[in-house]
Amino acid sequence: MAFETNDYQKMNSMPYVGEQAPHFNANSTQGNISLDDYKGKWFILFAHPSDFDPVSTSEFVALQVASSKLRELNVEVVGISVDNITSHVAWLNSIEETFDTQIEFPLIADLNKQISTDYGMLSKESNGSETSRVIFIIDEDSVVRSVIDYPATIGRNINEILRVIKALKTTDKTEHVTPANWETGDKILAPSPSIIKDAKNRMENADYECKNWYYCEKDSDDHSKSIYNAFLQDK
Repeated sequence: MAFETNDYQKMNSMPYVGEQAPHFNANSTQGNISLDDYKGKWFILFAHPSDFDPVSTSEFVALQVASSKLRELNVEVVGISVDNITSHVAWLNSIEETFDTQIEFPLIADLNKQISTDYGMLSKESNGSETSRVIFIIDEDSVVRSVIDYPATIGRNINEILRVIKALKTTDKTEHVTPANWETGDKILAPSPSIIKDAKNRMENADYECKNWYYCEKDSDDHSKSIYNAFLQDK
């Protein structure tokens, strides 16, 4: 039976960016894990519709290939779907045999769909029988910093996930914002001025190159560049 829209929204509401991530305690391919295990760390909660799905398989391989870049950013990965542990283990073993890639991050078996419900991950397309292809980027304080939701038919861009994480860490450190298509090493923007004095001062600040009073850019600071030096070397 299909969900009524209102009922579906009530039972499957995603946490907003800036909210505390819902607590979880779950069985995974690496044993029991909980949100508390990731306090003080950034991590990606990476949901996929089902095991042995070709799109999800390509994503897991790509995530594992990117694991060194994620480690350099001090970011961990947690996978999740409503499949059982036996299915998870069989799928990960198949990935290793087929693609010569060992998946090193844990994969949660959310059989009772409690975590999927708390995070609003149940797919309306599947009448709630599967998780959607959604990503939650969660910071060291267990705050949701980004939510990216994809259709089931489209694989996720791992480089874009890395870009978002780098941008979030840069804006946290510099208290500035990033423009469209920002990449590591690009100029950053001053946030919108809250008072007239701020607008005037930044126009007169030699550190900024201003197009007008509300659009002022500057180089990323040396600290931000040093954090991501490994990424610059990869380009």
